Amino acid sequence: MSIHPIEFRYRTPEMASLFTEEAKLQGWLTVEAALAEAHAILGTFSKDIAEEIRSKATVEQVKLARVKQIEMEIQHDLMAMVQGLTEICSEEAGKYVHLGATSYDIEDTALALQLSQSINVLMKSVREFLVILVNQAESHREHICVGRTHGQHALPTTFGMRFAVWAAEIARHLDRLQETKKRIAVGKMGGAVGTMASFQGKGRQIQQEVMRILNLEPVLIANQVVQRDRHAEVLSVVALIAATCDKIARELRVLQRNEIAEIFEPFGKKQVGSSTMPQKRNPHKLERVCGLARVVKANIWVALENVSLEDERDLTNSAPERVIFGESFVLIDYMLKEITGIVKDLEFNDKNIQRNLNLTGGAILAEQIMVEMVNRGIGRQDAHEILRKAAIASREEGKTIKEVIMNNKTIMTKMTEGELDSLLDPKNYLGEAHEQVDGVVSHLRKKYLK
Repeated sequence: MSIHPIEFRYRTPEMASLFTEEAKLQGWLTVEAALAEAHAILGTFSKDIAEEIRSKATVEQVKLARVKQIEMEIQHDLMAMVQGLTEICSEEAGKYVHLGATSYDIEDTALALQLSQSINVLMKSVREFLVILVNQAESHREHICVGRTHGQHALPTTFGMRFAVWAAEIARHLDRLQETKKRIAVGKMGGAVGTMASFQGKGRQIQQEVMRILNLEPVLIANQVVQRDRHAEVLSVVALIAATCDKIARELRVLQRNEIAEIFEPFGKKQVGSSTMPQKRNPHKLERVCGLARVVKANIWVALENVSLEDERDLTNSAPERVIFGESFVLIDYMLKEITGIVKDLEFNDKNIQRNLNLTGGAILAEQIMVEMVNRGIGRQDAHEILRKAAIASREEGKTIKEVIMNNKTIMTKMTEGELDSLLDPKNYLGEAHEQVDGVVSHLRKKYLK
């Protein structure tokens, strides 16, 4: 019976497949096979024995059910795998299974493989989202809307700018994933406290060979475990991606409010918004992204706590890591797929976009008028005060900013009504928005999407 929603609801098949019990068992067996091969290369035992161990180290032969049965008896999951592998090997080969290793030589090295694969899958999903954001930035390059700061109308901007800002942030996450992958793709073969004593003088060579076989880097040094700062960094990057998804989803939710109603998440013809209110068009997918982001971000705290293990290690990291890695990676991949689809098919209401752009009666162009007044000889501070008072009058008297300014001799002696109209046209105060979007699109396509 399923308990956690990622088992049946919030998951993508590719990422979820990396965190199954079978996948975990296979990871352990893969490391055991590499350890046997390294021993054989260094002459500890014959290559035939290593080959037998390698050929038997699969979940097809070492059955998960049998490993669980052994674990019930001995209360040690890694040793249950060792016994399960040993019992299907010949007596001679079985003597050498797990030789010199401690449990976390196997577990942490297998975890490095698992997290490296997970980062590869995640990078694909991030890149897919980046493609959509770049395409939207380009498509909406000249789509003018009101910009807001502190929740208040500020200056005109473009949807292209918004998408470009998000795209640049998502691209930075690709860089972060690439960097953190280098630091997590490491394994160890150090024995019980990291001294390598059990390998009888061959420890560094064994470790080097195992990591070469597995295409991992050997740790510079470790005690019984690979130090958890590496794992905390991975989940921090995952949480940063979740935070960006949360930010984008939150903004789109705000823009879908009835009072704003500029953008809407896709809504199917037969989709139901509320069980009791037929009129509702809830942004429930965006809300789901925001909600799941809270779970992923919260897992950072657990990962940071896992850094502080006692002495050569204690076991306090083990239980939470069975939760936070799979949960974080499966949820973030699902979130990315969700928000990618939403952003790809966003619906824009141009009537409301234009309405909101003009909602302040032109007051959002006050800065442009102020700058032009300075160009025409009025001091900047004086111009600011004149426009500040004009904006207040516009709000209180229910007039447009033009109606107020037309009665201001200080301004109107400096410009004509036609010039004022030009200054009050939003398309004339976008600065270098178009050029910035073009630059972002060009840069991201060359660096990340070629």
